[in-house]
Amino acid sequence: MKKSARIESIMANNVSLQPYKGARDFYPEDKALQKWMFGKWRRVVELYGFVEMDAPILEPTDLYLIKGNQEIIEEQTYTFTDRGDRSVTIRAEMTPSASRMVAGKRQELAYPVRWYSIPNLWRYERMQKGRLREFWQLNVEMYGIESAAAELEMIQIVDDLFQAFKAKRTSYVIKLNSRVLVNEMLKSVGLTGESALAVIRLIDRIKKLSAADFAAQLDAITQSKETSKSIVKLLTVREVSELPDALKSIESAIKLDKLISLSHSLGIRNVEFDITLMRGFDYYTDIVFEAFDTDPENSRAVLGGGRYDGLVGQMGVEPIPTIGFAAGDVVFADFLRTHQLIPEIQLSVEVNVLIREEEAAAAAQKAASELREIGVNVAVDYSGRKIDKQLKAAVKSGVRYVLFVGSEEAVVELYTLKDLKTGKEEKHSLARIVSIVKDSRK
Repeated sequence: MKKSARIESIMANNVSLQPYKGARDFYPEDKALQKWMFGKWRRVVELYGFVEMDAPILEPTDLYLIKGNQEIIEEQTYTFTDRGDRSVTIRAEMTPSASRMVAGKRQELAYPVRWYSIPNLWRYERMQKGRLREFWQLNVEMYGIESAAAELEMIQIVDDLFQAFKAKRTSYVIKLNSRVLVNEMLKSVGLTGESALAVIRLIDRIKKLSAADFAAQLDAITQSKETSKSIVKLLTVREVSELPDALKSIESAIKLDKLISLSHSLGIRNVEFDITLMRGFDYYTDIVFEAFDTDPENSRAVLGGGRYDGLVGQMGVEPIPTIGFAAGDVVFADFLRTHQLIPEIQLSVEVNVLIREEEAAAAAQKAASELREIGVNVAVDYSGRKIDKQLKAAVKSGVRYVLFVGSEEAVVELYTLKDLKTGKEEKHSLARIVSIVKDSRK
């Protein structure tokens, strides 16, 4: 269909008033919630010395083909050819972009590099609770530290993120595993290469499959019921100490056990070992972790990450030790709602100035300007409507305070301030009004 014909067709049938499927409109109250949540995220990670970065929302498709989850690349990305005949992809995750940036300035950066971002991402996937096609995601990444101290700090940050929202530690659990340990486990039953990778991807979906389906798919990969039986038995292990001697003595198993012990000593006692935890991306090289909601009504991963030491090296430069994690805004907000951790959030407008009569418009502007000069967010209603209609609109907008300005009030410089939350109405000077509004922010 030609462009002009398409425009005529749209005009004839009316444009849909709904957002694109899987995306959201953010009305002011929705954006205020997001801003509140992102503000707490930023505060926590910046306390650990992380600085914010960003990257283009469009990347060459080749960047995602270097190494990653093939399902996401082949089935879940928004990929198209631009007008320069280049294949480009709307970013589906941030880690490849961050790794590209580190690789590009690897000689100029001061290590360890501590970066975070909250990018807007897109994935064309089946929508369900906690999962949309458009979402925002907190990404926290550390480059240049090889020791397990980096893993321990990531666990602390994850815990502090939940604590920042006053979540109880009984409401979430942080699970750890090691891809090295899993590889050794599979090697011990004779699986390596593509067969081992296929089993890892299957185990990653174990909670979504019935026992019968899992067993059937496992048999199809291993081609041996005896091998499958050995794997299933290993997957029942709940503590590192329960692993066979040959596995629990390897470096990654020892590191896991120590990480759990150190986390507990820091008061983070909801950290545990989970041999079935895989993480979907192929680029993970050792420790992986996820934080899960423990509420049965929202039993799912809230965030996750791990170590991916080889990803920067995939850019054609020397590898850099890397660890990081990500938390999606949709699933994190679901966690907060499930546990009733979202307070009443005020919009950014703190005071609506209502004009009693037209002659008081200049006085209203003057009062608003004086309030703004000392940091109060003010909106003035210039509609000329009757005062009761202005008040009704202010109530509907969700603003906390309204300030009535009339000619008489302007003369004595005492204004009527009404708290729409409590219904309290008093006359005050502008200086006192500023004090009242600022106190309400606490």
